[in-house]
Amino acid sequence: MTLVNSPYSALDANLAVALDALLTEQSVTRAAARLRTSPAAMSRTLGRLRRTLQDPLLVRAGQTMVPTPRALALRDEAAAVVRRLGSLLSPVEGADPATLSSTFTLQAADLVGAALAPGLLGLARQEAPGVSFRLRAEELEAGPALRDGRIDLEVGSIDHVDPETQVEELVTLRMMAAVRPGHPLTEKALTPARLAAAEHVVVSRRGRFTGPLDTALAERNLHRRVTTVLPSHLAAMALAAGSDVVCLVPAALPGAPASPLTRTATALGLRLLDVPLPLPPLTIGMAWHPRHAADGAHRWLRDAVRRTLRALGTG
Repeated sequence: MTLVNSPYSALDANLAVALDALLTEQSVTRAAARLRTSPAAMSRTLGRLRRTLQDPLLVRAGQTMVPTPRALALRDEAAAVVRRLGSLLSPVEGADPATLSSTFTLQAADLVGAALAPGLLGLARQEAPGVSFRLRAEELEAGPALRDGRIDLEVGSIDHVDPETQVEELVTLRMMAAVRPGHPLTEKALTPARLAAAEHVVVSRRGRFTGPLDTALAERNLHRRVTTVLPSHLAAMALAAGSDVVCLVPAALPGAPASPLTRTATALGLRLLDVPLPLPPLTIGMAWHPRHAADGAHRWLRDAVRRTLRALGTG
């Protein structure tokens, strides 16, 4: 590794490694074997070292080579430089969570944040007591916010495709219809026509009135009436609990453990009904900027998010 266009342009880290090997082994052949190169190449390197340091370093004494006084003076320093280079250029070990003192900013939908926060706090108390979390609503465009460092991790339905963003899918969910107890849709089998005839609340932080359910209904020449659009699942479920509107909520796939994302719906007393239409699944994932990929603290954060979702029975 030659340092070019700097005050140290004559330096080469490989020379320090070779000098250490030569002064330790006091033999061109053994130094070459130690560095897995040829004796001829090591002999040329010794010549370069002699010219650079203006000292013969190793001289012939019978069948062996002995170090010069300058070589003896350099031996310990050369070994220390090589150790420091090894430390500098070695992969960083994983961060010790117990020593972390960090605040992580996560962006997540309210329902995802409500499911994540208790588990993340529990893991932090056990493993990383110096860690705190700031959860933000989905008010920022995640790609630029991750790039600029305004958020450390996005958790939810990742719908942006910035080429540098790294994404990991965590859990796959389905959408179910949530209604209040005694809602007319609970009185008999739910059909696409009966679902379309009901009033609906849509959750969209962009204020959109339509979604995959409208596409599935349109294929059957059916259309629903959306009376309200809200940016929050919690607000939409609260509205459904106190009125006759239908709210779609994410739930676990059939046969999987109950999703914690539906516990709020259960707490509000809502009934969950299977949607009698083929809706695309909802994938919950996390996204981060690649500059954090190898960072030990950020790796702990990502692992904590994975473990939290698994402990909640969603993955």
